[in-house]
Amino acid sequence: MGTSLRLSIALLPLALLGRDQSAAIPPTETIVRRLTEARDDNRNRLRPYEVLRSYKFSKAEAANKSEVVAAIEFIPPNLENFRIHKTEGTGFGEKIVRRILQSENHLLANPKDSDISPQNYRFRFVREENLKGSPCYVLEINPLRKDTNLLKGLIWVDVNTYLLHRIEGEPAKDPSWWVHDIHVVLDFENIHGMWLQNALSSTANVRLLGRHALTARDVQYKVGELEADLTSKSRPHE
Repeated sequence: MGTSLRLSIALLPLALLGRDQSAAIPPTETIVRRLTEARDDNRNRLRPYEVLRSYKFSKAEAANKSEVVAAIEFIPPNLENFRIHKTEGTGFGEKIVRRILQSENHLLANPKDSDISPQNYRFRFVREENLKGSPCYVLEINPLRKDTNLLKGLIWVDVNTYLLHRIEGEPAKDPSWWVHDIHVVLDFENIHGMWLQNALSSTANVRLLGRHALTARDVQYKVGELEADLTSKSRPHE
């Protein structure tokens, strides 16, 4: 028996530890249905929270960067208020952050327009893959219409919970003539029992200005404090 064959046989049990081999991969339609159910269940669990989010902007091959920190208050089911907490660097960063957060408010008010659902996408199973230690089904998503709020790319669906770990791709339609070749990565995580998007990275070519990058990360959450404050305000005065 050759050395390479012996090595392959020795490593086989370790490879099998990654997934229960008796568990068959569900049909794509079943994965999508369970994904939709898990998303709706998570929305029902959302509680009021406030988050400090850091936005960093940079230009390819340039040392100058800018950072904007925003304080964002979310009140279920679809109310979001924000204020700019800190700005460093060039002034265009704050303008972009304000536009991003205003766009988020529109999406919150009309979630069905951008949901990962059969209403907006066609789906195709691609592979299984571990992402950040979690086994996932990787599906290809193809938008059913040209829309700046829909992405053509891949999604990572948790094998056990059917919640999204990551969305990655390019917008089905460029937001303007000035910006093109956009690539977006959205990451999700469990925050105080709620499954929330907590990171974003994006690159794009801006005509006449070159390649730019944006990263956004949630740095601090307040959940109980805001919830208690809203509860006290809703009580009638004695």
